[in-house]
Amino acid sequence: MPRRVPRVLTTVLLSLAAVAGTGGWADGTRTTVVTGPPPGAAAWLADTSTGTVPPDPADATPDEVAAFFAALSPRQRQELTERHPLTVGNLDGAPIALRYAANAESYTRHTGTPPTPGRQLLAFDPRGRGTLAEVFGDLSAARHTAVVVPGMDNDLARHGGPAGMARRLHREMTRDPGGAPAAVISWVGYTTPDGYGPDVATDRLAAAGAPRLVRLLTGLAVTTGSAPPTLVCHSYGSVVCGTAAPGLAPADAGDLVLLGSPGTGARDTAGLRTPARVWAARGPSDWIAHVPNVRLLGLGHGTDPASAGFGARLISADDAEGHSGYLDTGTDSLRNVAAIALNDHGAVVCAPHGQECADAH
Repeated sequence: MPRRVPRVLTTVLLSLAAVAGTGGWADGTRTTVVTGPPPGAAAWLADTSTGTVPPDPADATPDEVAAFFAALSPRQRQELTERHPLTVGNLDGAPIALRYAANAESYTRHTGTPPTPGRQLLAFDPRGRGTLAEVFGDLSAARHTAVVVPGMDNDLARHGGPAGMARRLHREMTRDPGGAPAAVISWVGYTTPDGYGPDVATDRLAAAGAPRLVRLLTGLAVTTGSAPPTLVCHSYGSVVCGTAAPGLAPADAGDLVLLGSPGTGARDTAGLRTPARVWAARGPSDWIAHVPNVRLLGLGHGTDPASAGFGARLISADDAEGHSGYLDTGTDSLRNVAAIALNDHGAVVCAPHGQECADAH
């Protein structure tokens, strides 16, 4: 990451505060957020071939979606998936295998080529810059699950970073061949900030993405038998997680891990209003340390989660390089996050000044 990045972000925060304060904001510079169900929802709702009206993708709960599919025959499920792949593939609460099949079909239609063999897409929406969720491991059989929520510059065309993070975390979580099965989801399921524009300094995109994250986690609680997932939130992704936190029930998320965070919008862990355990890490060479932890006129993301006053359990990340190296192979931060996701708190190594971390053992 270029050394000028901290200065750029600092300038963005401070200059945007001045612009907002004078009313000189231009909406045309902001990323367009894609919301609502994918195209095809109207055709889905009009399809009463099963003898009942399908659940509305706009507001049906994952429980309602799961009940609908449970009442269908295998053939009815398959036929609906073939006719409405974009809808079925993005319905939280639908059977996981059906979502994989539906999203493989949608991906093929959109790109002209099928996904590589073995690839598991839990969500796929080609609108705008596109969103997706990719699974590593057997999600249906997993006893431990983690969801990686990445930051800026991730979409259908640029998702190699979070996919690599998830893949390496899954590999670390399954190093013990006798251990419980685990799965990791790379969730590029929201419209991320695109470059160092105004959205990186506000919670606008986080506010749009947070309900989608809550819905994903609620759907996992309905369709899998795993323990509540660990949320691994990197960079701007921690703003999304912080915004989603108050809406998470104990069954939705067991731990919240904030890596290289610019802030969550909360002053401290109590402000997150979540029953989840909160962990944080920042490597010694991460440029995010130079970003002002301010909250002014709706700009900035507040308290540094790696600061003592925030109250998170601080884990070691001494050998994480730069801003994106927290889940690199061989790092103590990767081992720590894997231990947290496996509920093996005794294996977590605290940061030297992180006494709260020791209390979690």
